[in-house]
Amino acid sequence: MRAIVTGQIGMDKKSYLKDVADFAASQGESISMYHVGNMMYGEALDIRKGRILDLPISRLNSLRRAAFKDIISESRNEENMLVNTHATFRWRHGLFSAFDFDQITELKPDIFICLVGNIEVVHQRLHAAHDDIDATLKDCMVWREEEILATELMSQAIPGSKFYIVARGRHGQTSKTLFQLIARPEMKKVYPSFPMSHVVDMPEVMAEIDAFRAELAEHFITFDPGDVDEKLLLDRAIEAVRDGKDTFDHMPHQLGGVHEDMEPIHMKTREVLDIGGDIDGQIYMRDFKLIDQSDMIVSFVPELISEGGKVIPGLSSGVERELQHAWEHAKEVYVVWKPSKNPSPFITETATKVFKSTDEALNYFEEKGMFGQKNLFGN
Repeated sequence: MRAIVTGQIGMDKKSYLKDVADFAASQGESISMYHVGNMMYGEALDIRKGRILDLPISRLNSLRRAAFKDIISESRNEENMLVNTHATFRWRHGLFSAFDFDQITELKPDIFICLVGNIEVVHQRLHAAHDDIDATLKDCMVWREEEILATELMSQAIPGSKFYIVARGRHGQTSKTLFQLIARPEMKKVYPSFPMSHVVDMPEVMAEIDAFRAELAEHFITFDPGDVDEKLLLDRAIEAVRDGKDTFDHMPHQLGGVHEDMEPIHMKTREVLDIGGDIDGQIYMRDFKLIDQSDMIVSFVPELISEGGKVIPGLSSGVERELQHAWEHAKEVYVVWKPSKNPSPFITETATKVFKSTDEALNYFEEKGMFGQKNLFGN
């Protein structure tokens, strides 16, 4: 497959894509990598690292076209190749595109992938690399939306190509996902659905959910909503307000763990609160897009104990809405229902099949021949 991978500045795509290449090698395959930024610097030896975006747009366009011309020529016979670039730039020139349709068309990519990550981590990396930039969290949120939209529009302009959003995850943990999209495109694509916010302080339930997510990722290409979790950032800011704090220290987090390679980030409370609406809105938009790019949704509904000691289904409003969206868009809908109380008709009548455990679901998927290649990941 021929892929274009985009993402805003601050995603640290090069190290992530190195993990993709390393994983491909572990599977006995190779993916040729073309880093447009590096190639542009190679064409402009007079420009100091980190300053290329300060050039006049006319020269930037010329350097980019020269880089893409070389990529098109060199990659003609490549079976699996990847171009690391951007769809947009938001810099001192304002907002401007980072591609030319004629060259994208000539490259003939099969897939477009926009890489996303926790916005506080992106913001931190951006300022660590460019100490003369004054971009707020809001700026980064807007830039991410623009990058997603522009990448999707590129895909729509190339007949037969597909567009995906992929979350970077902790330590680039989704590098396997990106490898699968390029080298194992026939694998089933799954959206794992599960409660998040109101179970994060329930260790036993979280362990069940993490095991469910891990099992699905073992056998399918998964687009996991827990790989970007900015809701915790907003919750911490709200707690800081209640405590009368103007700032707070925040450990970057995705559901199931933290960014072990990072120190806590010193956050401005007001700046986080200012993006509260953006966080909620982008979660809503992004999760539905992840469902749309999947073949099926598999939802895990745990059994919870209420404060009064009553056994209740751990069915959040978000999970219900995801199941309904998937059903209305003709996706296969599977539910792992753990509570002893039977599911309502609103679950059973909009589900392809309901299971009592993750193992039961996995056995069914295997019997139906849904699993990917057995040798992937050493299985």
